[in-house]
Amino acid sequence: MIPARFAPVLQEMEPLAARFREAGHRLYLVGGTVRDLLLGDESKPLDQMDFDATTTARPEETKNLVAGLADAVWTQGEKFGTIGLKVGDRVYEITTHRAEAYSPDSRKPDVQYADDISVDLSRRDFTINAMALELTSDSPTLVDPYGGAADLMTRTLRTPLSPEESFSDDPLRMMRAARFMAQLQVNPVPELTKAVGDMGDRISIVSMERVRAELDKLMVADRPSAGLWFLIDTGLIDHFFPEIRGMRLEQDPIHRHKDVLTHTLAVVENVRPDAHAGFDFRITRLAALFHDIGKPKTRGYKNGKGVTFHHHEVVGARMTRDRMRALKYSNEDVEAVTELVNLHLRFHTYQMGWTDSAVRRYVRDAGPLLAELNVLTRCDCTTRNEKKAAVLARRMDELEERIAYLNEREELAALRPEIDGVRVMELLEVPAGPVVGAALEFLMDIRLEEGLIGEEAATARLRAWWEQNKDSAGNLKRTRRQNNA
Repeated sequence: MIPARFAPVLQEMEPLAARFREAGHRLYLVGGTVRDLLLGDESKPLDQMDFDATTTARPEETKNLVAGLADAVWTQGEKFGTIGLKVGDRVYEITTHRAEAYSPDSRKPDVQYADDISVDLSRRDFTINAMALELTSDSPTLVDPYGGAADLMTRTLRTPLSPEESFSDDPLRMMRAARFMAQLQVNPVPELTKAVGDMGDRISIVSMERVRAELDKLMVADRPSAGLWFLIDTGLIDHFFPEIRGMRLEQDPIHRHKDVLTHTLAVVENVRPDAHAGFDFRITRLAALFHDIGKPKTRGYKNGKGVTFHHHEVVGARMTRDRMRALKYSNEDVEAVTELVNLHLRFHTYQMGWTDSAVRRYVRDAGPLLAELNVLTRCDCTTRNEKKAAVLARRMDELEERIAYLNEREELAALRPEIDGVRVMELLEVPAGPVVGAALEFLMDIRLEEGLIGEEAATARLRAWWEQNKDSAGNLKRTRRQNNA
């Protein structure tokens, strides 16, 4: 019996199914939509789903059958048997049953069509995604030749064919296994895990862009640590993020603190989607993954104080930039995550009792990443010491209260000198150049230390500064050049 929650889907797809039925073809709903409907996953509302279908009809026949029903049709995937269409707000992809043949050194299949739905389902990644709902039969029928429904109920992750054959066909499925472990809390069968360990180097034929996209999906899953541990334990992660294995070391062999890797994955888990209004969840999760990447390279030992990691945030920021570029992340993503890694200890340089100046400098340094930095700072506390955790939480609360207080008075989001560069040139009668830059730095220091003092007072301070420095303007220029070197 088909669960009642399928009813809206069946009703919506009936006009499309009727056309295929009348033409003597079979049409099936397949893939993740069937899986999620069986699970009753309420986190994925129907109006946000794209529907994937497979059919006995060839692509040219599919185009003819949807003509007049679809509001738009696209054929970019026709050579792979796929016709895309849009009906109202819904997007469909209808693919002719396939029985692909893959070459060992390529991810691109030689497309072969099949007439049997079970052959098509056998080429899919996992049994939980190898189920189909026939829409053209007298009554909707679940087609499940590989036991996907049972695996879904028992939270088991298996491949329809042998894992070696499945992963050889598409090596990205090895990473997809990690993602489903994180998303659905499924457990891989031993033979699947062994195959990933044995075949990890095959991921090299997959473009880094596709690897990165799969990593991103894993990072925003509900419980990413399960998938990350799978990638680490099988060695698959070594092929695209080798630095992470070096993080499996004890922070303090005397006090038996968590090793860096265990701590890192705990921080990743701590970052939740509702942690802060308007913050970038994905970017903060990535920053959590990278934040201690510099610890292995900076590990030292100080007599009487145990293990140290001096300046690991600086080293880690450089390593983060290099690895994210290798993973083909956008420049925007690279800069954001790198900056968060560089700043993730900034909070700990301040003690209880935030001065106005300290708050302004913290906000200035964080810039547009303030919310993300605050979330990362809170989540970086994984101690089991309740008193220590409570102290950090109070300090963070105090900082955010101080930020809110000063923001009401001074608009901290727009921290800038009270006099702009054009006005500086007018007041000092100097052209654009290093002198103006030095003057703006002077004014910014006042802004950070004293807050808003008013344009009149700022002008007076600027004139006094210039009186002291105009005879050495050349030195100002040289200093600026040296500082920028």
